[in-house]
Amino acid sequence: MKFVKNNLWIGILTISTVLLAAKQRPALPYFPDMNGYETLVCDFHMHTVFSDGRVWPTERIEEAMREGLDAIALSDHIEHQKYHDDIPANLERPYEVAAPVARERNVLLIKGGEISKPTPPGHHNAIFLTEIEPVNHPQLIDAARAASEQQGFVFWNHHTWKGITAGQWSDLKTEIYENKWLHGMEVANGGTYYPLAHQWCLEKNMTMIGSSDMHAPSIDYVYTPEKHRTLTLVMARQRSVEAIREALFAGRTLVWKSNELIGRQTYLQAMYDVAVSVSPVHHSRGNERFFQITNRSFLNLNLERVGKVGPAQLAIPARSSILVNINMPKGKDRQILSYEVKNMLVAPDKGLPVQIEVHLADAEKKK
Repeated sequence: MKFVKNNLWIGILTISTVLLAAKQRPALPYFPDMNGYETLVCDFHMHTVFSDGRVWPTERIEEAMREGLDAIALSDHIEHQKYHDDIPANLERPYEVAAPVARERNVLLIKGGEISKPTPPGHHNAIFLTEIEPVNHPQLIDAARAASEQQGFVFWNHHTWKGITAGQWSDLKTEIYENKWLHGMEVANGGTYYPLAHQWCLEKNMTMIGSSDMHAPSIDYVYTPEKHRTLTLVMARQRSVEAIREALFAGRTLVWKSNELIGRQTYLQAMYDVAVSVSPVHHSRGNERFFQITNRSFLNLNLERVGKVGPAQLAIPARSSILVNINMPKGKDRQILSYEVKNMLVAPDKGLPVQIEVHLADAEKKK
């Protein structure tokens, strides 16, 4: 009996050890893949104790894994180390500390830093670097050039954080942009949306980025469509750092802030097309037609009618379906409904125009 009890305790301890070693990770993706690309959930702007953040680099990896992110970049300030009296300044060290844990946790880690000049000209992130120290130049233009020489991707952060005047496009920005040393802008940072950055990205064909800019620890909570860190959705050929880099330079991104997706119409339309499906009419009552709309995305979709047929508003919760009924004259087996998705922004104050095609099921046509 003693032998059985001992083996029982050994078994319990073994199971407990396995459970403790296991790490829970949410199911991915938050948004469906589209057009042959994988939709990767990424955050390219955050800080650790090696600049002015409040966590150790490995904790950023643990947070990313808990929250189901595919990739992150540690972008500590290059020119500013708040805790330099306690932590030696070493621009390469955050990546070196975090990289082994990232490999274990299956989080893609991108090497980068924040070029933190006074505003104007402002702060810029340089990511996909091989070395950060060569980017440490007094002048922004030299830093941007050095980052691009490493095939780095440079984007302008929170451009109006010190006011609209300080965040205006300048001759210096034009020079950097025309030299192809500036590749994108944060359209959203934390809880703030920058409509002017959105418009500039459209006009200048720059990549749209959404970032958390986290300094404090990320609170451990379950994501909802409204409650999550601001992130970039990247349409990548595969789940790898190099594939993310290629996608950013190609501009294949959407910005996810609160319950909004922001981006170019092409990619928002592609996301809508794979996320939303309309079932055939399953029931008729006089001229009324009943059908179902399904939303596979992690966004509560808010639609407003721009045509003459259909409900004035449609609210389709994330990963859910709704039942809809419309009037359709007898003898007509197809109807097009015109709507605007108010929380899929193709430009400032402009939602994505969509059409919902309603058609009768074969069984309904025979009635």
